[in-house]
Amino acid sequence: MTFITDRRSALKLSIAAGVVGLATPQIMVRAAYAQASSGPINNPGLSSFKLGTFKLLTLNDGLVASDAPHTTFGVNQDPADVAALLEENFLPADRAMNSFTPVVVNTGGDVVLFDTGLGARARENGGGLLRERLQAAGYNPEDISVVVLTHFHGDHIGGILEEGQPAFPNARYVVGRTEFDFWTAEDRLSGATENSARAVQASIVPLAEKITFIEDGGEVVPGINGLLAAGHTPGHMIFNIESGGSRIVLTADTANHYVASLRRPDWHVRFDMDKEAGAETRKRVFDMVATDRVPFIGYHMPFPAAGFIEKLEVGYRYVPVSYQLLL
Repeated sequence: MTFITDRRSALKLSIAAGVVGLATPQIMVRAAYAQASSGPINNPGLSSFKLGTFKLLTLNDGLVASDAPHTTFGVNQDPADVAALLEENFLPADRAMNSFTPVVVNTGGDVVLFDTGLGARARENGGGLLRERLQAAGYNPEDISVVVLTHFHGDHIGGILEEGQPAFPNARYVVGRTEFDFWTAEDRLSGATENSARAVQASIVPLAEKITFIEDGGEVVPGINGLLAAGHTPGHMIFNIESGGSRIVLTADTANHYVASLRRPDWHVRFDMDKEAGAETRKRVFDMVATDRVPFIGYHMPFPAAGFIEKLEVGYRYVPVSYQLLL
């Protein structure tokens, strides 16, 4: 993989609730920035590789440090067990780091962007770097022809508008019908879903005329198909990408932590709206990835967010890519 490190992207992160402001605390821990006790965090920004005739690019939209991982991962477990699992895997028991990874797939005919990151509201705290990093990779916002939204949480739709206007003015949009119908239902505008639903009303609904709705198995462009992977949200989708006999799977938020969510897929994640369905989907998706021996890209995996899966007696082992995708 090719890495580009931007010195300006050394981040001073924080943990103050609600900076992103596109979802309720029950849905988005990732909206919390504050001064990280570890100080500036180096953030490599870009990684590119080929898949058949397609060119893929992962972009780090920001990093967030947080306390008390057990309040997010393994919320149905004894905190001591969560701490033990993290420590066994050479991670601190009391701190965690989250990253956000939109993906560009250049098919030669289309430039497809998967998810739009945290957006402008996160920039004062070191996030919302998607536009900057697209340009560093040689893409202008006008070059994006298709924007795909895996689901409607704030860290995935936050960058779809820029100063109230479409951030990618020449793009059409592809979203799952189930996700759109869920978040735009009138009764979502109150209760636990209110903040996220209002964000959808403000940023997604105005673009409806340019949206292509897909169901389970639906095509985005030739070589890219969406698969329903519900649990994190009711319409959460993953995407199968194939070109020239090669294949990769974009798993979006199926797993949110490369240890806690993969070594223990049954453990509940705070931000999975249906926690049992989320656990079942994790097992189904990563059984497939492991059995088929294909690489995957996970939105919250450690940057560059690409790896392989080994199935264990209990759970899975995450194997980061090295040079496999360069050959």
